[in-house]
Amino acid sequence: MQELINSINHYIPLNSEDITWLQNTVEQRVYQKNEVIFEQGKISDEIYFVTKGCVRLFYNVDGNDKTAFFYTEGKFICAGESFTYNVPAIESYQAIEETEIYVFTKSKLLDLHEKAPKFEVIARIATEDELITCQKVIASFVTKSAEERYLDLLETQGELFQRVPQQYIASFLGVSPETLSRIKARVYKKLHS
Repeated sequence: MQELINSINHYIPLNSEDITWLQNTVEQRVYQKNEVIFEQGKISDEIYFVTKGCVRLFYNVDGNDKTAFFYTEGKFICAGESFTYNVPAIESYQAIEETEIYVFTKSKLLDLHEKAPKFEVIARIATEDELITCQKVIASFVTKSAEERYLDLLETQGELFQRVPQQYIASFLGVSPETLSRIKARVYKKLHS
C-alpha cells in the first residue's frame, strides 16, 4: 500500500484522511504465475497498480499472442480505450510470475473522487502512463533495429531477462526466439571482445 501512496504522492499530496479513503477504496488481489488478469473482448472497468510481480500486455493476432509490454512494481495498468469509452478491449494482461496488484474499480473511483476531487488524478495517471508506453513502443519499432531494441531493454529493464520467459522477450522485440538467441550472441561478443 505504501508504494501506491508514494506513487500518487508524486502527483498530489495526500493527507491522513485521503490515505484512509484510498485504503478503503482499493482491493488487493494476488494472481498466480501465468494467470490471466484481464482478457480482450471484455469491457474494462478497473485500473491496476502493481506492487509485486510482473504483468505482460499482449494481443492475440490470428491465434498468436504478441507481447507488447511488461509492467513491474510501481506501474499502473489500464486498458485505456476500453475503460474510458466502455468498448471491448483489444488487449489482455497476464501475470508472468506471482503478482500482487491493487485494483480500482470505476465505481469506487467515482466514489473516491466525490469525497476528494483530487483523486481524479488516479485515472489520469494510469491513462497517461498507457499513452506514454504506447508511444515508446511505437517509436522503438519505427526508429530502431531489433538489436537496438534488445540493448534498450537490457539497459532500461535488464531484470526482465531473469523474470520473463524468452519467448515473451522475443515477441516483445518483434523477433523469433532463434533470432533473439543470435542477437544475444552478437551483443555478448561485441561487449566481451
